[in-house]
Amino acid sequence: MTFKSPANLAALLVIPAFVAGYVIARQRRGQRAARLAAEGLVSTELAQATRRVPWWRHLPFALFVVALVVMIVGLARPMSTIKTPRRQGTVVLAIDVSNSMMATDVKPSRIAAARAAAKAFVNRQPTEVQIGVVGFGDGAIPVQAPTSDHAAVLRAIDRLSVGGGTSVGQGVLTSLDTIAGKSLTINQNALGSDSGNLNIGYYGGASIVVFSDGENTGGPDPVQMAQVASVAGVRIHTIGVGTAGGTVVKIDGFNVATAMDAAVLQKMASVSNGSYHTATDASALAAISRTIDLKFKIVSQHTEITGLFAVSGAILLLIASLLSVSRSGRVI
Repeated sequence: MTFKSPANLAALLVIPAFVAGYVIARQRRGQRAARLAAEGLVSTELAQATRRVPWWRHLPFALFVVALVVMIVGLARPMSTIKTPRRQGTVVLAIDVSNSMMATDVKPSRIAAARAAAKAFVNRQPTEVQIGVVGFGDGAIPVQAPTSDHAAVLRAIDRLSVGGGTSVGQGVLTSLDTIAGKSLTINQNALGSDSGNLNIGYYGGASIVVFSDGENTGGPDPVQMAQVASVAGVRIHTIGVGTAGGTVVKIDGFNVATAMDAAVLQKMASVSNGSYHTATDASALAAISRTIDLKFKIVSQHTEITGLFAVSGAILLLIASLLSVSRSGRVI
């Protein structure tokens, strides 16, 4: 247990003084009874009874002391790690940031359309869905680890910059790493075969949403990576950005023809039991949202438990007061 305001624990120093005051008061009461007995004003038996108080007579005061300690600790704002079940789902947005995404066959550009579609998807999700972001071109990098802070996800999407070639397969592999929270090892010999040696663990309930024009220029093969994701229980939904007719984009002073390759994206979705849509399909993002599998997970959270201490202290005070009043007609 930790405390947000540990300086308030200094108030515990009043506890010994409080107990000492009670002990002194009890001693004085016994001495007063003894003097009255010596003067014949009360019976000796009553004076002895006053001096020899049974332990349960001290119970109300003991409860008062415990309640005071509990409430002072509460003032220090205690924090504790609590494990609670929570419904969660994980989605990684893999966004193509290769040079071809600068093309303007969709307005204002493919990358702008991909950003807009990705943001619209994020805005549809409840906080139970943790979202990560991966940007991929020649290679791929995780831009945002899966989080329920969707504002951070939106900022990560804005940070993406365009450049390089396209490796859709690397985007999928890095997305799987992001879901697993570690670097996964792929058995290259098992790719494209029916050997069944593609097991990298099971991450059911997770999804990858790929925003790309599908023009793949580097390995690994995106369809094979989709097969790996399928074995791991991860669905891949693909969002095609661009047009089949394509356009010309200037890269390093050269005019390069580029067009959307929907076939690759459709195969990836089919292999992994996902779905294919285009960035202009407004209903697509809602359809993908409905496929996210929310499952109960045990989550550890560092939480302030001041309220628990306050309620416990109040209950102890109430019990002590009732006991004291019922036995002696006064609070203490």
